[in-house]
Amino acid sequence: MILTRPAGVVSASPVPDVELRPLSADDAASLGRLYFEAYDPGVASATEAEALEDIHRTFDGEYGVLDTTLSRLAWMRDELVGALLVVERAPWPDTPDCRFVIELFTARSQRRSGIAKLLLAECSAVEVALRVQETNTPALALYRSVGFQPGLTAG
Repeated sequence: MILTRPAGVVSASPVPDVELRPLSADDAASLGRLYFEAYDPGVASATEAEALEDIHRTFDGEYGVLDTTLSRLAWMRDELVGALLVVERAPWPDTPDCRFVIELFTARSQRRSGIAKLLLAECSAVEVALRVQETNTPALALYRSVGFQPGLTAG
């Protein structure tokens, strides 16, 4: 299911000890590790090496041109605990013509702490869309709480 959110200020409460930073290719190893650990095996990738390869494909533009002004990493001290990866436009034909969240994930130990909302607030100034499984009730609740709705057309 595709959800979209129009541009508009979305605020999020600060999360203690969490700092948002821009991402760079130097973060690929940490990002790949977190990407693998954030999902059940086989959901996003079967192995950590496969997850890292997927992150490299993201930086190479396979899923669209990475928007480094909106994509952010959440760090708690020196530990990566969350990531928001946004592309200028997704390459799939069923996606709207706007910024697109290709990945949003947090460390399992940090779920429901406000990190995902904090990351999503980083792209509140622009129209943005994302894809979510209709059966993913926690994700749907999160996205709806920050203004995402089904059935909107972007562009």
